Amino acid sequence: MTATFATATADAIPVHVLETGAVDAWAQGQSDQVRNWLKASGFQAGLGKTLLIPSQTGGIQAVLAGYGTADQRARGRFHLASAATSLPAGTYRIASGVPGDKLEEEALGWLLSGYAFDRYRAQSGGGARLIAPEGVDGPRLETIAAGEFLTRDLINTPASDMGPDALEQAARGLAAQHGAQITVTLGDALLEQNFPMIHAVGRASGQAPRLIDLQWGDHGPLLVLVGKGVCFDTGGLNLKPGASMGLMKKDMGGAATVLGLAHMIMGLGLSLRLRVLVPAVENSVSGNAFRPGDILTSRKGLTVEINNTDAEGRLVLADALALGAESNPDLMLSMATLTGAARVAVGPDLSPFFTDDDPLAQALTNAAGRVADPVWRLPFWDPYEADLEPGIADLDNAPKGGFGGAITAALFLRRFAGTGCRYTHFDIYGWSPKALPARPKGGVGMGARALLEALPDVLGL
Repeated sequence: MTATFATATADAIPVHVLETGAVDAWAQGQSDQVRNWLKASGFQAGLGKTLLIPSQTGGIQAVLAGYGTADQRARGRFHLASAATSLPAGTYRIASGVPGDKLEEEALGWLLSGYAFDRYRAQSGGGARLIAPEGVDGPRLETIAAGEFLTRDLINTPASDMGPDALEQAARGLAAQHGAQITVTLGDALLEQNFPMIHAVGRASGQAPRLIDLQWGDHGPLLVLVGKGVCFDTGGLNLKPGASMGLMKKDMGGAATVLGLAHMIMGLGLSLRLRVLVPAVENSVSGNAFRPGDILTSRKGLTVEINNTDAEGRLVLADALALGAESNPDLMLSMATLTGAARVAVGPDLSPFFTDDDPLAQALTNAAGRVADPVWRLPFWDPYEADLEPGIADLDNAPKGGFGGAITAALFLRRFAGTGCRYTHFDIYGWSPKALPARPKGGVGMGARALLEALPDVLGL
C-alpha cells in the first residue's frame, strides 16, 4: 500500500467527470457507438456513479464519473474517491469536468481511497491508480497522504500491538526517516525529571509510562505539537463499562495525528523548528493505580484533585504542555481524543478547536475550507473557570455537573499552556464510524491538513 500517483503514460484511461444533467451535452460530441452505449446504460451522472465505455477491442475507452449536483456535493467531500474504488485496476487520468479549485481535493481523495489496514489480513485498497493532474503538486499530496496513512495505521492497531513501547518505536522510526532527534523519559525517570502526572496515570501498566520528545529543524519559528498518547484507557479505577471501552485503542489518536502531521511537515521541509511531545501511557487498573480523591502535583506546580480517573488524558497533556511552554514556542497546539462532550457538540466529522487568538482561528477556518478538512471553533469560556476550582486543590480534573465538558477540559489545559505563546487545542474523534469517500471505517486523521495549510499564514513561513 503506497500513497503515490501513477507514472504518466500515453495509454492512461481518461476520466470525464459529469454533473447530473450534463450527460446529453457531453454525448453530442461522441461517436454513434458511445451515444448508443450511453442510452442503453441509462447513466445519469449520479454522485459517485461510474460508467465504463468499452473500446472496439474490448478494453476501456473512457470512464464517466458522476459528480451529482452542487447540493449533493455540499453534503460531503472527496467525491471522486467513490469512483476510484469502483474502477478496475489500471492507470487513469482526469480528462475533464473537475473545477480547478477542486482538483487538488479530488486528487488527494483518490490517493486516500487506496488505504487499507492490512496488518492482520491481506487486503487491497484498490488498483485504480491516478496520474497527478496537471497543475497539482503531486509530491506534496503524496507526502500528505503518507502522513495520513501513518495516522490511520497507528490508530487502527489494537493496544496489544500499540502500547507505549510500540508508540515509542513508531516515533523513533519517524525520527530516523527524517533525521530528527528523539529522547524518551521512561518510568521512574519521569518523577526525577518532574513529570509526575504522566507517571501517575501510567504507573499501573505493565508497560512503563514515558514522555517522547522529537525535535527537528534548526531555523525558523518554533512549533510545538503535543499529542495525547493514551494507548488504552480502561478508565482506571473509575472503570469504563464495556460498551465505552470498545474503541479505547483509539485513545492515542491525538499522538497518531501529531505524528502524521510531523511527517507532513518534515517531509515537505517547512522552514520551522518542530518539537513533538507525546506522553505515552496506558491507563490501567492495578494495586498502584492512581485513585479518585488523590491530589497530584503537576510539573507546573499546580495541584490537581482527581475526581475521576477516567479524565486522565488532560493530566498527561498538562505535564507535556508545561514542558512545551518552557521553550517559548511561537505556536503550541495539543491534539487529543479528549471528551465525549465534543462528539455530542459536533459529531464525528468535525474537528472542534479552542483558541484565544482570533487571527489564528480565522486562518485555521479558511485553511480547512481549502483542503476539505473541516474544523469548528469552540470557546475558551472564562466564566466556566470557577468550575475547575474544587477548593481543596488548585484544579479539579473532572468538574461535576456535566455541562460544557469539552470547554472545561480545554480550560484545564490552558492553565498549563500558560499565556506566553499562541495556543490551540483540538478535541478530535480520530475515528470514522462508517465508510465514507476516501475514509474507510476506522482510524482517521482530523485537523492535521487544516493545520498544515494554515502554518505559512500563522507562522509567516
